[in-house]
Amino acid sequence: MLTAGRAFRCRLKRVVSSTVAFRDLSNHGYSKPQVVTEDVPGPKTIALKQEANKVHQIGSINFFCDFERSKGNYLVDADGNVLLDCFQQISSMPLGYNYEGYVNLFKDESTVANIVNRAALGNFPPASYVDDLKMMMSVAPKGLSQVVTLSCGSCSNENAYKAAFMWHQRKSRGELPMNTDDNIGSCMINKPPGSPELSILSFAGAFHGRTLGCLSTTHSKWIHKIDIPAFDWPIADFPKLRYPLEEFTRENGAEEQRCLTMVEELIHQWRHKAPIAGLVIEPIQAEGGDRHASNDFFCKLREIALQNNVAFICDEVQTGMAITGEFWAHDHWKSPTPPDIVTFAKKMISGGFYFTDDMKWDEGYRIFNTWMGDPSKFPILEHTLDVVKSQDLVKHARDTGNSMQSALKDLEQRYPGVINSSRGVGMFVAFDAVDTKTRDDIVKGALRKGLLVGASGNASVRFRPSLLFSKAELDIAVDILDSTLSSISKN
Repeated sequence: MLTAGRAFRCRLKRVVSSTVAFRDLSNHGYSKPQVVTEDVPGPKTIALKQEANKVHQIGSINFFCDFERSKGNYLVDADGNVLLDCFQQISSMPLGYNYEGYVNLFKDESTVANIVNRAALGNFPPASYVDDLKMMMSVAPKGLSQVVTLSCGSCSNENAYKAAFMWHQRKSRGELPMNTDDNIGSCMINKPPGSPELSILSFAGAFHGRTLGCLSTTHSKWIHKIDIPAFDWPIADFPKLRYPLEEFTRENGAEEQRCLTMVEELIHQWRHKAPIAGLVIEPIQAEGGDRHASNDFFCKLREIALQNNVAFICDEVQTGMAITGEFWAHDHWKSPTPPDIVTFAKKMISGGFYFTDDMKWDEGYRIFNTWMGDPSKFPILEHTLDVVKSQDLVKHARDTGNSMQSALKDLEQRYPGVINSSRGVGMFVAFDAVDTKTRDDIVKGALRKGLLVGASGNASVRFRPSLLFSKAELDIAVDILDSTLSSISKN
């Protein structure tokens, strides 16, 4: 028998599934940006920042938001500026602001009960948790049969590293027991053999989070890392591709091979220092500047990990959930062997990671915290998946992404002294400015005209729209960019 909440969500599912062709479901109520202050941020945000600064570090705050008035792909700030948002809360909003289906979910009593009685999922999950796990497994990456729910990208990666370490040690011990006196006593004082000298290999330019283990594999910005102790773990070069790709096939192939050779060398070099239990990589280095590598590179990297008994961890925190024109970005690789672990968060609403049967541990409490995720987010994820499937938003991301990439290439040709290296997969697109100052001028100039985009790396401008980003909104974004670039090119 269905609970009231499950029955309500099934009714929503039937309504959503009744429409086959893509249509704009964002219900935004805005048709264009509207900037009402002389600059963004405006005076109300500046006053709020000054007030907050008395008790809070405000250095990362861009502006305060009016979420009640925000709709669809339009974000309204505290000053009443209506902004076309192509950044979507750092790539985390799958269907935009105040999506009607989400709002309706929170009128349901069972959803409210999950909010006010937030369960400690590892110990006392609601009866609906089994259905939630099945729902998550409906979009599991091919070849991965297990899932752990968590709260955010950092904790997803942090616990994925732990899973890789536990897998490595289990393989190393063979049939020997884990809980020997030597292991127990030494781990309690952070010494081998209970606390073994192991490592995770990561890549220059990577971003995997800011918790301590993740921070040791993050190499995108010094501000994240300075003054913080880090594990001495190996770092391989990530390919630095040259654009346009079709003009540098030979050079890019050689660069990728250089990086693969470095990975193999590091695995062998570290065997007698801190053996590499796992490697972690993003299908597209997001915070590091939207840096890409070829499908062939990733397939060969996967093969190297297999040959050396290194767990392959694919960080899909930013690239998961359809945005690249496949549900998972690593699906583009067509690798004959899946990753061992795939981490997720952001557009997946909840955090966590998928993994293979072989990676599964036998004991409780090894991957554990009080909440292990947030059950109030699972109905939102379920509804999101219904919309993604019924509206074929994977194809929409692919098609709209092609239009976005074509438009950026046109702008690149018109303003060659200002921007270059436009690139992307699906709607996960970016371009580079000629230098950091110009990039910052582009981002600020576009914001003053009502377009919110993101910055990454040294000189990259990135786009992370919702999955309901429309052709009309793309045209508006391109017009604003064109105007912004025109002004910069004249200075």
